[in-house]
Amino acid sequence: MKICVVGAGYVGLVTGVCLAEIGHDVACVEIDAERIAMLEGGDVPIYEPGLRELMARNRAEGRIRFTAEIASGCDGAEIVFIAVGTPPRASDGHADLSQVFASARQVAQAARDGTVVVTKSTVPVGTGDDVARIMAETAPGKRLSVASSPEFLREGAAIADFMKPDRIVVGTDDAAAEAALRAVFAPITGQGSTLLVVSRRSSELIKYAANAFLATKIAFINEVADLCEAVDANVGDVAAGIGLDSRIGRKFLNAGPGFGGSCFPKDTMALLKTAHDAGLPMRIVETLVTVNDQRRRAMARKVIRIAGGEVRGKTVAVLGLTFKPGTDDMREAPSIAIITALQDAGARIRAYDPEGMANARRHLKDIDYRRDAYECLEGADAAVLVTEWDEFRDLDPARMRDAMATPALVDLRNVFDPAAMAAAGFRYDSIGRSALA
Repeated sequence: MKICVVGAGYVGLVTGVCLAEIGHDVACVEIDAERIAMLEGGDVPIYEPGLRELMARNRAEGRIRFTAEIASGCDGAEIVFIAVGTPPRASDGHADLSQVFASARQVAQAARDGTVVVTKSTVPVGTGDDVARIMAETAPGKRLSVASSPEFLREGAAIADFMKPDRIVVGTDDAAAEAALRAVFAPITGQGSTLLVVSRRSSELIKYAANAFLATKIAFINEVADLCEAVDANVGDVAAGIGLDSRIGRKFLNAGPGFGGSCFPKDTMALLKTAHDAGLPMRIVETLVTVNDQRRRAMARKVIRIAGGEVRGKTVAVLGLTFKPGTDDMREAPSIAIITALQDAGARIRAYDPEGMANARRHLKDIDYRRDAYECLEGADAAVLVTEWDEFRDLDPARMRDAMATPALVDLRNVFDPAAMAAAGFRYDSIGRSALA
């Protein structure tokens, strides 16, 4: 099928490349001049494992192209996916839909009669209704069907998530649109993945509800971790014990510094705004947001405590900056709040991240960036591991100790073994495990 994807950011680019990989003829539209230049030159503007190679293969085989013109992208397209950004508005935290609505107007003008237009962007309930109205006003004589199909891509594992998803959700009450989308995803559902067809509004709400629930699991296990520290229990054991309950499951029960990234913070706030507008406050989600914000400040206090209760004038080494490994995404990364709090307390910050330092420069000031972990630790008075990149798991405790002025480490991802760190001479603290070693 001929498909147009409007927006070549994280979701749009992964979607377009993967649709090409399963055999479709895909045109990706991107208006950002720098990004489109990179894509047309064969480069990718984001870090996602495997994406560069997949894009190169499908470009070489002629299944994907890039353009800055929606008219060109929509030429002959049977389906158009809108996958532009919906960042939170600074004024109220609600999703900014200006790019979605602008795309809808342009698609309405460019698309052929009978095209199915699908919102892939994460949007509040009722956005599809607004998109349908805008398109009808823009091209009143044209038959355009509006559907919803939210993305469920984990950064660092997006290609696998697209190709072998837990589920594909389609929101439409139009039989022709449903048939077209079933055809689009047939190569995936043919391998056993479930396609769930619901109403458009239900589809829009599924994404927000799923992310809020997963974020709740993270906040819950973090509070359990605090309790474990207070009563000398081990949060890893507790998580394993409750995770074996099939009603709960083990995923998203890893204690840490709180959730971040492009989805959970934004989507929980947007869900709260939707509930508020409906006159139905969601107390659990409200508390979730507050607890997560407080969590990050508490992690900075852990670092100050291990440094002897004072970091003014001291050098703190930060290992890992991105919100999770496998991505260069710094959006709402816990490291930002932790570093800012340490800087406010007078610390000098030295940092290293395998992929995120270029993006970190846009969010953080006065950071001494280093080329590798050992160089980052050299002469530091304390260290904190924020992101659990695999290369940190291979660090040698003895070499780490010898590099530091004072061997003191807060491990916010429970990467290291407490006994091994104590044996190496570290003052060591982690999350939800035994007290300071």
